[in-house]
Amino acid sequence: MLQNYDGYIYHGLYFLSVFILQGINAVRTSFGDRIVPSLMVSDLDVTLDFYVEKLGFEVTGRYPEMGDPLWAEIERDAVALQVFSADFAPEGFPSRPGLTGTLYFYPDDVLRLAAELRGRVLFEWGPEVMDYGQREFALRDPDGYYLAFAEPA
Repeated sequence: MLQNYDGYIYHGLYFLSVFILQGINAVRTSFGDRIVPSLMVSDLDVTLDFYVEKLGFEVTGRYPEMGDPLWAEIERDAVALQVFSADFAPEGFPSRPGLTGTLYFYPDDVLRLAAELRGRVLFEWGPEVMDYGQREFALRDPDGYYLAFAEPA
């Protein structure tokens, strides 16, 4: 037993070991700094045309590299999405596209983005200030996925 000067060394080592053990349990690994949704689509060419030509995304990856793609990654600014055909879906995956929610994007300026997209796509709502305090507008992609663009009002 390490005991010296009325037990200070012993108690110091004990509390240090407790602190280290508690610290190990308290340390968490980050989820990262972004999320990239992966959406099944019914027609990859139609989807890529919509996101690239109408919304201004760029194709940053595709598989396979030659021929008709089964999967693609698209990006605009710091936002990325992956889209894939049903032929590329893992076993047991639903056989058709679907999402019971809305993908929210938070651009620098909702009104400026709405002005940029107006005339290219049909807005489902907005831009308007919602009663929950956000200014937003929304649209739907060719598979019916809702894309909302919002900022604090």
